[in-house]
Amino acid sequence: MASNMFRGDGRPQDPFGDPLDAILAEIAINLQLPPGLHAKAVGRYEAVCRHIDRPGSPLEGRVSSLYPQGSMAIDATISTRGTDDEYDLDAVAEIIGGNEGPEELLDLLEAALEGYPISRIERKTRCITLYYADGMHLDVTPARRFAPKEKEGAIAHAKKGRPQEHRYVPMNAYGFCVWYNNKAPAEKRFALALNHQLYASHGLVFDAAEVEEVPEQTPLLIKSVTTVALQLIKRHRNILYADTSDRMPPSVVLSCHAGHAAVPGMGLTDMVMRQARWTARAIDQAARQNKLLDVPNPEFHQERFTDRWPENQTQQQHYARALNALADGLQAARERGVQLEDLQEWLREQFGQRVVSRSIETFNKRLGQQVQARQHGYTRKGGLFTPAAPAIITGTSALAPVAARAHTNMGERR
Repeated sequence: MASNMFRGDGRPQDPFGDPLDAILAEIAINLQLPPGLHAKAVGRYEAVCRHIDRPGSPLEGRVSSLYPQGSMAIDATISTRGTDDEYDLDAVAEIIGGNEGPEELLDLLEAALEGYPISRIERKTRCITLYYADGMHLDVTPARRFAPKEKEGAIAHAKKGRPQEHRYVPMNAYGFCVWYNNKAPAEKRFALALNHQLYASHGLVFDAAEVEEVPEQTPLLIKSVTTVALQLIKRHRNILYADTSDRMPPSVVLSCHAGHAAVPGMGLTDMVMRQARWTARAIDQAARQNKLLDVPNPEFHQERFTDRWPENQTQQQHYARALNALADGLQAARERGVQLEDLQEWLREQFGQRVVSRSIETFNKRLGQQVQARQHGYTRKGGLFTPAAPAIITGTSALAPVAARAHTNMGERR
């Protein structure tokens, strides 16, 4: 373990001393839920729960808990669209009592949210979506407890006009998030370095003492290399599917594979490649048996994360090719070298025009400042403060055209 943590001179390694890691870190920062919105999201969860359970609500006294699921629960939230800073959040409202069917339960939740002061409310197949004026979306999914084990139960599936498909779907989102967080624990060295950049990008600055001893009031919004790599994989998926009506690979599938692939202490680029190849390999293994990818919840095998995707071999193999292309491109940039301009163009195809342009600009600015100031990246006590100045990526060979498709529209559909 010590060889992964320290240089030969005994100083802590800079997690972003590799320039490719540094550039990917900048992209991840530009996808993050900003610190202020993170606090606002927590407040909105609480306010929605109070509203659903308020006196006179159709669900008064029946909401046993409302808890975050998905990205918010594992610190993997990213912007929905890089052009307008939208963020999708997910919550489960656990409903007790009654014997309603799936459609009836969604009806009750929709009625309980009626009149809530937001831009609009939209009913979907498994949730009710609240749209806030600042671009934040909150999906509230009603669930029933069907077993004594905590949070193990089912969610309602009821698409309007298709009553023959209405059903309860096994679910334990809470257990999965606990599993993932155990698989991808906080990595202090990595978290301090990246959170310093995140807060600085929003006008908040740590002093040296705060970086070395993170104060309780300063939350670490980014905790592990596994989760940051997952955010980049999700962003790559969003861009890949931006211009198609096909259903996207579910975030929870990517999160589950990220948990299985987790190796604390690995470099960011290596972890992105590892996660991309992990999912591609799982798809390829299923395809060789003429099967569709099947990913169960590791904490509740009755729940299948792939119950709505993939729908056919073409869908899953298209995504596997795109993931392999992403990993191959990163590997080529590292092994053969590439001019920064060529790298930037390829990264735009993978992660989106605006986010990458902004990230490269910040990378270059930070590099120039550090070179001018001759900063070495360590605090007076030897703790990591800012990334050490990386060398510009150079080389005579450009990246091969490995991107599955180039997109400039940066949207995610639900």
